[in-house]
Amino acid sequence: MDELITFAPLATFAFVSSITPGPNNIMLTSSGIWFGFRRSIPHMLGITVGFGVLLGICAAGIGALVMAVPSAQTALRVAGSAYLLYLAWQMRNMRFDRKAEQAQQPLSFMGAAAFQFLNPKAWVMAITGGSAFLPQILPTWLAVAVYCLVFCVINLPCISVWAGAGALLRRFLGQPAWRITFCAVMMVLTAYSAIAIWL
Repeated sequence: MDELITFAPLATFAFVSSITPGPNNIMLTSSGIWFGFRRSIPHMLGITVGFGVLLGICAAGIGALVMAVPSAQTALRVAGSAYLLYLAWQMRNMRFDRKAEQAQQPLSFMGAAAFQFLNPKAWVMAITGGSAFLPQILPTWLAVAVYCLVFCVINLPCISVWAGAGALLRRFLGQPAWRITFCAVMMVLTAYSAIAIWL
């Protein structure tokens, strides 16, 4: 019972932060549409593993030191927002046919993992989670390991929902009207994510 009380808030935090819209989930929806669910698996795994590493760094206290440096915060915001604006621009002429699919490649495992370190919201979430939900168990390294493991186990199926939703939408986007509407919505959401980094 004590373990349940300890991990329930962490599990809830992991679920809410993983399932709600954000840069990673918007990118996964686009990947599901472009490449289908199976080809998006390395992208999903990269997010979970990369964020798991970031969680460990922040839980160990290093993340707070990084975020305490104003220039580091600015660099993260510039890099993260620039990449998201680039993605938004790429969506302006999205096509969903085999020729277009073959001309593009899904985000790799390493690329998705690296993006977690360019996402200021991921840093803030990792620092907040580490300070509020780190299990009170000893030794400290075990508490950090359990914290990261619980979060990653919950994170992966949550973000998979977004890639799956994109894969389901794929069948409708061969029609020009649906495609234009969807691309416009995704461009706005991605651009908003880039702007929200600065809010």
